[in-house]
Amino acid sequence: MLQNYIKIAWRNLVRNRAFSAINIIGLALGLATCMLISLFVLDELSYDRFNEKADRIVRVIFRGSIQGGKMNEAHVMPPVAKTLKADYPEVLESTRLRVGGAPLITAGDKTFKDNAIAYVDSNFFQVFTLPLLQGDAKTALIRPNTAIITQSMARKYFGNGNPVGQVITIKGWNTPYQITGVIDKVPTNSHFHFDLFISMASHPDAQSNSWMTSEFHTYLVLPKGYDYRQLEAKMPQVVEKYMAPQLQQAMGMTLAQFRQKGNDIGLFLEPLTDIHLHSDMTMNLEAGSDIRYVYIFGAVALFMLLIACINFMNLSTAGASKRAKEVGIRKVLGSVKMALANQFLIESLLLTAIALLLAIGLVYMALPFFNQLADKELTLNFTENAWLLPALLLLGLLVGVLAGSYPAFFLSSFKPIAVLKGGTAFRKFTSSRNSIGLRSGLVVFQFFISISLMVGATVVYRQLSYIQNKKLGYNKDQVLVLPETWLLGKKEDVFRSQIMQDPRVVNVSTSGYLPAGPSNNNNFTVYPETNSTQLVKTLRYDVDYNYIPTLGMQLAAGRNFSQHYGTDSSGVILNETAAKTFGWGDKALGHTITNANNEGQKTAYRVIGIVKDFHFKSMHERIAPLIMVLSPNSGTVIVKVKTKDIAGLLASMKQQWSQLMPDAPFSYSFLDERFMATYRAEQKIGSILGIFAGLTIFVACLGLFGLATFTAEQRTKEIGVRKVLGASVGSIVALLSKDFLKLVAIAIVIAVPVAWYTMSRWLEDFAYKIDISWWVFALAAVLSVGIALLTVSFQSIKAALMNPVKSLRSE
Repeated sequence: MLQNYIKIAWRNLVRNRAFSAINIIGLALGLATCMLISLFVLDELSYDRFNEKADRIVRVIFRGSIQGGKMNEAHVMPPVAKTLKADYPEVLESTRLRVGGAPLITAGDKTFKDNAIAYVDSNFFQVFTLPLLQGDAKTALIRPNTAIITQSMARKYFGNGNPVGQVITIKGWNTPYQITGVIDKVPTNSHFHFDLFISMASHPDAQSNSWMTSEFHTYLVLPKGYDYRQLEAKMPQVVEKYMAPQLQQAMGMTLAQFRQKGNDIGLFLEPLTDIHLHSDMTMNLEAGSDIRYVYIFGAVALFMLLIACINFMNLSTAGASKRAKEVGIRKVLGSVKMALANQFLIESLLLTAIALLLAIGLVYMALPFFNQLADKELTLNFTENAWLLPALLLLGLLVGVLAGSYPAFFLSSFKPIAVLKGGTAFRKFTSSRNSIGLRSGLVVFQFFISISLMVGATVVYRQLSYIQNKKLGYNKDQVLVLPETWLLGKKEDVFRSQIMQDPRVVNVSTSGYLPAGPSNNNNFTVYPETNSTQLVKTLRYDVDYNYIPTLGMQLAAGRNFSQHYGTDSSGVILNETAAKTFGWGDKALGHTITNANNEGQKTAYRVIGIVKDFHFKSMHERIAPLIMVLSPNSGTVIVKVKTKDIAGLLASMKQQWSQLMPDAPFSYSFLDERFMATYRAEQKIGSILGIFAGLTIFVACLGLFGLATFTAEQRTKEIGVRKVLGASVGSIVALLSKDFLKLVAIAIVIAVPVAWYTMSRWLEDFAYKIDISWWVFALAAVLSVGIALLTVSFQSIKAALMNPVKSLRSE
């Protein structure tokens, strides 16, 4: 019986090639989209879950507020790890990680420029599941000046030789580090990635007892089944006992007095598996993602699959007239309803199987492009992931049953008398309000999703365009950033002077503090005049005399740092926000601010200038108070250029660099590129939304095309009569198109408020954002109507141009 079902199903698919092709293409695109996005979503949800203790590891984070300035930092103070381990028995293990910079590494007679290194405690590889291929995880990092390296770096440094026992030297530190272990690699779905892990005992601040400095990423292992919130509730005791005394020494006030002024500080806990998608911390080891994007993509995948299934249901029920006599005859000959339903379900499953094979092929072709777009390394590997093939088969089965169940029971419910009698009786049955209403509702749903995605993609694009073109308060164009110039040592000033002499260069500054991309970062807590109770948290930029003119910043009042004033070493330049925060506004010149260090020593600075506000963080955040001080800060050279011959200038700089530092590779970046990299997540969202919006519209139009074809066929004789009576081609096209356009209009009415609400919520995450203009919705409406009209008109015009003699001959 099954073989017979399959044979009949195949014959029907071949006989109705057009409908079959539309269904297969639509389903294949829906399945392919669903598979691609599922791979993306599963990868996002898998971050850090490779760790055996993932559900028991938490990260200690720091949150605070000083004069309204928020602090949400992913790293904490040096003694937090050992203190929590000693004071709370529920802390089974504690370990730390501190970033060590991007070094030049010498191995043998070769020098390499590599990614950032990390200092880690000796138990780090017992907390995180990063198995050692060589060495002992318990002892490898106990001694100072020892290191664990990844296998890829070991081959790079030492070839095929045994790396354990070999020695590397980090330039500038001149300290040899012995390799005591090798790991394979840090998995891609980890919130940190390093190739070289150095023993924490090597870091000078490892044993510091300061509760006023941070930079140590601290992780705790808790018992199985333990609710981390119970330990988090005890963190205020830690602040009172350990942090408060040092706070009082540094700022001259108790913690209670500090809080009475509207300030607060505290330690909190964050589950390891929340870091990638749920963390709002600054100073994360790597940029994370956002759980909202996972929800958005998951919804897009579901909607795309639903639209493909809707197409199948629409086309199958609409084309019922072609199978009517078959159903009637089989029922007269004794076929029961369930047997007929099984026949149509088999046809649906066969069609879905073909679509699934096509979808797998599409995924293989699209994966390289999608990986590049989403910055992923996704694969569709059936051998490595044994669950993948059964999951796909189950998906195909569910889609086949979901898409085919309603048409199967609809077709098998035909009454044989009405079917075989034909004419008005059958048309009443197949064109009942229920069947037409369902098809109409499904078309409305398809275009509702399509229009919503069009609006979403347009809003994301406009917000990114707004960010890119908004006045930033500095000039990011034609600015070169040359990192790691500290490697030059005393020759850094020589290199800078040589660059300045090039006529293609406008100005040169040396500072690691940049308003875009990775930058030095230094929190600075100060109070105005002698009022030590009005604490203000600011950022501090250490700059030189040329920093402001090099970046094209504008002064609102006062002057820049100058070599003609010997007192500028104790001068500061505030941004406008800082001047307002202190209550001085444009009258800040001549006032003083005071900073107290960890030991309570105070330093006074006199305000000599106010720089106009500029964006030095993401536009997700409002401009915060900032203070510039005149202080040497080597390591990064900023070059403002005035030439189109960038390639020639870079070649000249590289030659000068090689003469001064032949062992170190020359590297550079552009400030505008660093700026746009800040919004890479939004760029990815916009691109992916745009692509899937286009695919959704295409699949919806496939269904519309099929329905228009069916409608034209069903009304062939009516069209013939109308043409004989003198109807024009235009009137017939309008007759056939208006019903579909009504459905699109209903979809527009539903989609507009939903899309407006959704995108308004998305824009709330930006401190600086666009207004959603009315024309965005008008554009989406016009496009959807135009696309629908174009799709339907093809079949409508074809039907209107048909010779009426052919359609009326059989009457």
